[in-house]
Amino acid sequence: MNKIQTLIFTLLAAIFITARFTDPYSFSWIIKILPILLLIWITLKKVVTTSEKVFVVGLIFSAFGDFFLEYDGINWFVFGLASFLLAHVFYIISFTPLSMIKIKARLLLIISYVAFGLVIFTLLSKSLGELFIPVLVYMMVLLFMAISTLVSSKSNKWLIIGGISFVVSDSLLGLNKFYLALPYAETLIMISYYFAQYSLVNSVLKLQDNSD
Repeated sequence: MNKIQTLIFTLLAAIFITARFTDPYSFSWIIKILPILLLIWITLKKVVTTSEKVFVVGLIFSAFGDFFLEYDGINWFVFGLASFLLAHVFYIISFTPLSMIKIKARLLLIISYVAFGLVIFTLLSKSLGELFIPVLVYMMVLLFMAISTLVSSKSNKWLIIGGISFVVSDSLLGLNKFYLALPYAETLIMISYYFAQYSLVNSVLKLQDNSD
């Protein structure tokens, strides 16, 4: 992404994050999805391969997830969870093929992701109730997406950073919702979330630039 696109994205994200400090307002979901819509537009302008088109589908499902969670994060939480689960599935598909060489070289990091996921889920599990299975499935897919950024044949620093940021964002969201209220949770969740999406898009665009 060029400097102007990055600046516009940052401003849009900052507007939503800053607005969270005010009282709830109508149509906040529109403000929330604007940064993601910008990423979709930027990526769509340059998509060429099938995997890049699949990645855009992941971004689109992310926008739906943002809508559901912002419009009614209580009653529509499951729809938001499902949307982001599908987003990660499409991200994973777009990251293929995976490299056996990288799997062996980064095995310790893979184990670290799995161990971190087990710790977080253990903390959340007692409070999940009927969401136990949906959250478990989501966390497994999220971790696989993050691990895929490590071992993808397309792996680069932006892809890995995106995976890490997504895990951080969703872990904070889960801990804050199901385990313990965290200070400045919403701000930290959204900063890491927007940065995750920005990083993943940047990784795709960097790959395109390198292939030109």
